[in-house]
Amino acid sequence: MKLLVTGGAGFIGSAVVRRAMAEGHEVVNLDALTYAANLENVAAVSRRSGYSFARVDIRDRDALDRVFARHAPDAVLHLAAESHVDRSIDGPDAFVATNVIGTCTLLQAARAHWIERGRPEHFRFLHVSTDEVFGSLGETGAFTEETPYDPRSPYAASKAASDHLVRAWHETYGLPTLVTNCSNNYGPFHFPEKLVPVVILRALAGEPIPVYGDGRNVRDWLYVEDHARALLLVLTRGAVGRSYAIGGESAISNIDLVERICAILDELAPGARPYRAQIAFVADRPGHDRRYAIDPRRIREELGWRPEVDLDAGLRATVRWYLDNAAWWRPLLARTGVGERLGLR
Repeated sequence: MKLLVTGGAGFIGSAVVRRAMAEGHEVVNLDALTYAANLENVAAVSRRSGYSFARVDIRDRDALDRVFARHAPDAVLHLAAESHVDRSIDGPDAFVATNVIGTCTLLQAARAHWIERGRPEHFRFLHVSTDEVFGSLGETGAFTEETPYDPRSPYAASKAASDHLVRAWHETYGLPTLVTNCSNNYGPFHFPEKLVPVVILRALAGEPIPVYGDGRNVRDWLYVEDHARALLLVLTRGAVGRSYAIGGESAISNIDLVERICAILDELAPGARPYRAQIAFVADRPGHDRRYAIDPRRIREELGWRPEVDLDAGLRATVRWYLDNAAWWRPLLARTGVGERLGLR
């Protein structure tokens, strides 16, 4: 297939690009190259036949129309988004502009292309979303595809809105869409403002490792390569109009995750003292959801997917990657907002 991947220079998007190319698909990587994007993420495939890049903002309808006309993709994997919760607290308008208006604009461009091509049955529009749209769980239970939406942050609200738009374009216009909601991703090429890379890089720099609140907020962690594999499976075998919850089956509290990373660093890059001594509890994020967990039964039973990389193996591979790739992450530390405490308003 020829795939149009939006946000393909970002963390998850680039994993999808690399995986799609490995599976023999052609890829058009469409990205606005905002602060969290990095074309180095796709350097391994960027010179291969079947890969092309378009620097386009998904809010620019004319530019989108030109990309669709030139490349005539068989499917869209929509990953372009503002995604950092703390930044959404400080600047929610950017999240509405990209995640809501941008998704609407992309849907309209995809629909026009689909109609012009004669409404081909094989065309697909896969919208990649988050479990944060479901809000916060209590002490028990897990999110499923039937969980009511209850977003608690500007980021989550903007993604919830985009999910609803995608479903509306299917119900109203017949556009062949699918939606996925994933748990927290981690792995190589993770932009250094998210928890896992922050812990690794702060530890290596000898700086305090910030843990919000009491550290007992729970997240389910999904290795990014497992997620990319799941997305391509949903795209090619998922039922149109269906949504799929994708989880790593690795729920853990933030403080336990941080301590695991510190223990791996103690082994792979030992310092003068244990890295856990650098942990510092800081003021909590406003509206910080207490617990997320995903029940991935649907994608397991319908499509045969399960995560292949468990949390310990994934964290070890991730730590090793950051130790070996300082030339990738070091320049990113100078980008706007990286290393600053955001989201306290």
